[in-house]
Amino acid sequence: GRIGQSVAVIAEKFGMHIIYYDVVKQPEVPTNFTKVALEALFRESDIVSLHCPLTPQTEQIMNNKHLNLMKPTAFLINTSRGQLINEQDLANALNNNRIAGAGLDVLSSEPPNPENPLLSAKNCYITPHIAWATKAARIRLMNTVVDNVRCFIEGHSTNRIN
Repeated sequence: GRIGQSVAVIAEKFGMHIIYYDVVKQPEVPTNFTKVALEALFRESDIVSLHCPLTPQTEQIMNNKHLNLMKPTAFLINTSRGQLINEQDLANALNNNRIAGAGLDVLSSEPPNPENPLLSAKNCYITPHIAWATKAARIRLMNTVVDNVRCFIEGHSTNRIN
């Protein structure tokens, strides 16, 4: 999809060869990106970055079956939905050196349950889910608030929720 392609373009600038899996045929994928089968993606990738919606097909897609296909030197990145990962399976993979590490900015429940196994897993880095908070997004948000207040003072409403 659009977000995955944007990440791939940046990754390519770092010298990475891009392979991807997508159930939807994308109309404009760069010709130097290679579509592969799902199992091949896990077997061949040094970094797996998830950019997919949560659907019955993607829920807990990162489970023992797929984690066991990954290289022991591979990293998993998830910035989309926490429920894409079976958290116990990932914690086991990390703690048993099955994969090298994980970077996550989403978990299955937020705030996380103190018993979440990823909170103490080896080489698991968890950050707040704030990717939306770019400077441009915050400026747009503040301009919307100022415009809403101005409209209210002028006696008409905008962005009104009834």
